[in-house]
Amino acid sequence: MAARATSAARAARAESTVLAGARVVLPTGTVENGRLIVEGTKIAGAAPADAPAIDLTGHWVVPGFVDIHNHGGGGASFTSGSAEDVLKGVRTHREHGTTTLVASTVTGEMDFLAHRAGFLSELVEQGDLAGIHFEGPFISPCRKGAHSEELLRDPDPAEVRKLIDAARGTAKMVTLATELPGGIGSVRLLAEHGVIAAIGHTDATYEQTVEAIEAGATVATHLFNAMPGLGHRAPGPIAALLEDERITVELINDGTHLHPAALELAFHRAGAGRVAFITDAMDAAGFGDGRYQLGPLAVDVEDGVARLVDGGSIAGSTLTLDTAFRRAATIDGLPVEEVVQAVSANPAKLLGVYDKVGSLEPGKDADLVVLDAEFALKGVMRKGEWVVEPQVG
Repeated sequence: MAARATSAARAARAESTVLAGARVVLPTGTVENGRLIVEGTKIAGAAPADAPAIDLTGHWVVPGFVDIHNHGGGGASFTSGSAEDVLKGVRTHREHGTTTLVASTVTGEMDFLAHRAGFLSELVEQGDLAGIHFEGPFISPCRKGAHSEELLRDPDPAEVRKLIDAARGTAKMVTLATELPGGIGSVRLLAEHGVIAAIGHTDATYEQTVEAIEAGATVATHLFNAMPGLGHRAPGPIAALLEDERITVELINDGTHLHPAALELAFHRAGAGRVAFITDAMDAAGFGDGRYQLGPLAVDVEDGVARLVDGGSIAGSTLTLDTAFRRAATIDGLPVEEVVQAVSANPAKLLGVYDKVGSLEPGKDADLVVLDAEFALKGVMRKGEWVVEPQVG
């Protein structure tokens, strides 16, 4: 019995690692010269005295990133790719710090989307994805962006129900133009089933947006993009979404989708607790320029900017969340603690998984990102295993 106990103790010590010397961002603030303990797949409160330590002096340790709006990466599409393709895309984003990822679809035929939902749900059940987000087909032809107009449809609650049923409990969010016929009924349906109703690709007025929020909508899909601009007599959806404490606003911080002043406005009005950085990434994220397909539409990516071949509309992004983080902390000058809220804590809370991820606290999954003093990514850990092992001297 003593031999078995000794063996178990050695195994426990081997599974414990101390990350020492970094600035560690906790929910209560940043700890200078901090110590973060990983035991197995979890963050622990204490470690054996002889647990190995990694010296991260001069670095930051922040929670793993959580992306609630992502269409692909690494040359692979979540909308049309095989299981191997999807996992390639997931791996690409993990290598850039996104340890929790929701797969987003684009507008397609209803039967195809329902079939795709069933396919993606298997990867959710395996733990590779955190859920499914349906962006389209229930959006406005006036604000369609990179969605095929002939496949758009009004948000009939029965059809919305078809998609969430096909996802077998893994649907996390549906983006809707809530001013369309059936929009308010669909928002109520989604709220009743615990699925986030997101207002986006919308031509709604201020008053129509307020009505949708009252019905249960809680997210603004990529605020400012694919919706009417802010007007002083007709404020439109932007004002309604920014002013309501129940709404979390998605922001694409890639320097293309938003002017820095628009991002500053959103943070100032909504507050750091109501912002979620997303990528809205498509296949080219982490892969490179070239010709791609986004659903049925052809996309050219040049200098990292994705645009439809036909018409030139912006077609998602090539962003990864480590770039969004670095841009926010440097170019935008946001406090690191607020950036962490936007890239980790807030989206985790939206998904209902903040008890597991989104902050560095004992008992949570050991999902974390190591950044250098200039906020360049140096390491990524997911569930206690290094996806990118930090090379520090």
